[in-house]
Amino acid sequence: MDIIDVKNLTKRYPGRTAVSDISFRVAPGEIVGFLGPNGAGKTTTMRILSGFLPATGGDVNIGGRDVSKQSLEIRRHIGYLPESCPLYPEMRVSEYLGYRARLKGLPRSRRKERIRTVLEMCGLVDVRRRVIGHLSKGYRQRVGLADALVHDPELLILDEPTIGLDPNQIREIRNLIRDLSGKHTILLSTHILPEVEAICERVLILDKGKIVASDTPENLAGIVSGSIRVVAEIKGLQSEIVNTVKALPGVNNVSDRLEGAWVKLEVSGKLGTDLRQNIFQTVVENKWTLRELRTISTTLEDVFGALTSGHNRSRG
Repeated sequence: MDIIDVKNLTKRYPGRTAVSDISFRVAPGEIVGFLGPNGAGKTTTMRILSGFLPATGGDVNIGGRDVSKQSLEIRRHIGYLPESCPLYPEMRVSEYLGYRARLKGLPRSRRKERIRTVLEMCGLVDVRRRVIGHLSKGYRQRVGLADALVHDPELLILDEPTIGLDPNQIREIRNLIRDLSGKHTILLSTHILPEVEAICERVLILDKGKIVASDTPENLAGIVSGSIRVVAEIKGLQSEIVNTVKALPGVNNVSDRLEGAWVKLEVSGKLGTDLRQNIFQTVVENKWTLRELRTISTTLEDVFGALTSGHNRSRG
């Protein structure tokens, strides 16, 4: 059974539709990146999944439970970290986590163990007696994540968990999220696309309230680019090199420029064709000199730009 099962979800506000008839599923143990420009409907969707916002139409089930009918029960199985994590700055870290564990209905017999566990998981043991308001942004974010984890939920919904953190803190939170995979199902929204490539097994991309893509980062890159691209730098007669490479099997297009004595080529070809092998063999046969030969990877940033309009929007 899927942890998340969304069918024809719609959310309308006066004068606009934030989410328009979207459907998707997330299997147990998956880490799924939830991407889209500002105002695409990501936060609205996550709030509906978390039971904090009612839908206008459609069906949302979390672990087989209907969000519209079993909202309180579902919240016991979800850990939600919003972008602006609300904390009580006057409370100490352990005190706050104990308070949140009680609110979430965690039995007294399990509270101490779970608080100790999440303190260790989130790197908070050394600051457990510190007042939250005196902590750095990075540590406050860790407290928010510990809060989301304290009741050991099936599903974690993380909205921009590394926003405002420095590179070292981002790496630490990223490693923590990766370590949570398998035991927890994770829906991760972030604007840091390399973070998604590093962590997520699958990506959902929203644009203007609709899902425009759902696949692994690697498959999306292939679909968007539609071809494999290779860069080669070869020393020899420019016209001879260009014409020979153009004639190779699987080559669709060759662009070239001269850089001193070197001819720099960008070669595109059919997906599934190993252009590098053919180019290398051609260089050897013609006794040219090869200085560089590499593929050009299509990044998730390229995919995101190709699938979304990129216009400025209000938050949604």
